Amino acid sequence: MDPFWGVLMIAIGLFMLVCSLLKTDFIVYRLMVYRSKMLWGENVHQFYSIVGTIVIIIGILVALDVLW
Repeated sequence: MDPFWGVLMIAIGLFMLVCSLLKTDFIVYRLMVYRSKMLWGENVHQFYSIVGTIVIIIGILVALDVLW
């Protein structure tokens, strides 16, 4: 079951990374940006780029059964 959760984490991380780099108007990403903008201000897209990369790395480790 670990590979499933790892791949799911990788997909979520890719979603966050791609949306932040393109600054898309996808409704889910807009809702996340709206909530985070209060704390991060105009750096919210950089924040999601970094977080997306971290989630991808952790997802890879989970899929390979290195973590958890």
